[in-house]
Amino acid sequence: MNQDYIEPLPQIDELDEKILRLITKNARIPFLEVARECGVSGAAIHQRVQRLLNLGVVSGSEFIVSPSKLGYNTCAYMGIFLEKARYHRQVSEELKKIPEIVECHYTTGQYAIFIKIQTKTNKHLKKIIDEDLQEIEGIARTETFISLEMDFKRQVPVK
Repeated sequence: MNQDYIEPLPQIDELDEKILRLITKNARIPFLEVARECGVSGAAIHQRVQRLLNLGVVSGSEFIVSPSKLGYNTCAYMGIFLEKARYHRQVSEELKKIPEIVECHYTTGQYAIFIKIQTKTNKHLKKIIDEDLQEIEGIARTETFISLEMDFKRQVPVK
C-alpha cells in the first residue's frame, strides 16, 4: 500500500477518549459535567475539545432530524452503475442537486456509486428514479433496495 495516502493519526490519550465517549453519547452535555466525570477543570475540557476539533477528530455538533417525523417514510439505498468510471465526478455533482439523496459514496465492487435516498412514499421514490436519475448523463443503470427498518445506527467506537 502506498504510504502517501495514509493520513497520520492524531495523538489521542485516555482523557481525550473519555471526553469523546461522553460527548458522542450526548453532544449537548455541558463541559462542566464532562469535567466532573473526567476529574479535570472545565477549562481543560474546553481546551481538549477545541484541540479535537482542530485535529478533525470531531466536527462540531448537530441536531438530527427524524425523517419520518417530516413525512419521509421510505428509506432506500441505490447502487449506481456508470457508463464509464470517468463520469464519477459529473454524476456525483448531479446527484447532489437532488435533495432527497442524503448520502453518496464512491465505492469499489459491483457499484461505482452507492446512495441513500429518503422519500415520502414509494411513489415519490419512483418519481425520482424515473424523472431525475434516468436523466443524468453517465448513469448506465441502477439497483434499488428499500429499507424495511433500521435496527441501529452508531458512531465508531472510541477505544
